[in-house]
Amino acid sequence: MALSQPAFTLPRLYSIFFLTIEPLSALAGAYYAHVHPVTYLSLTHSQVSSTSSPLSTMPSPGSPLPLSTTIALTQLANLYLLFALNEALVLRSTADLRVWRTLLFGLLLADFGHLWSVKALGTGVYWRAWEWNCMAWGNVGFVYVGAAMRMCFLSGVGMGGRGGEKEK
Repeated sequence: MALSQPAFTLPRLYSIFFLTIEPLSALAGAYYAHVHPVTYLSLTHSQVSSTSSPLSTMPSPGSPLPLSTTIALTQLANLYLLFALNEALVLRSTADLRVWRTLLFGLLLADFGHLWSVKALGTGVYWRAWEWNCMAWGNVGFVYVGAAMRMCFLSGVGMGGRGGEKEK
């Protein structure tokens, strides 16, 4: 499959982030959600050390999970894989700025949904970075970075010209 060059100027930071860093991060999420589901769940719940959530009865690593939880985590892993493929392959395969904007807008909405999904951990999960573990850095910190990158791209920051389109 021949990959086309964008018909717009794509700054190196966007290229590195959207075509490499973020897809690899999504693959890591897919791997942990599917291959290490108990660890994934334990780290997700313990991401804020001072949480007093009623969900504090998570199984310890090595404990069996309910079948429904295993299925849901495998479905989550599948969505992470889709996320990675959309960025790594779809964005690489098109030179159409409209496609880039559409896909990145959809992912921005997903960022907000992802952030909303951890609200049960308390509002501190959104700003107490000193309490975050590796999962919180992925679930909150990295999502902040991804959302900021998407908002910058969609706003034309660093794109030059008329919203990033090459002058003819």
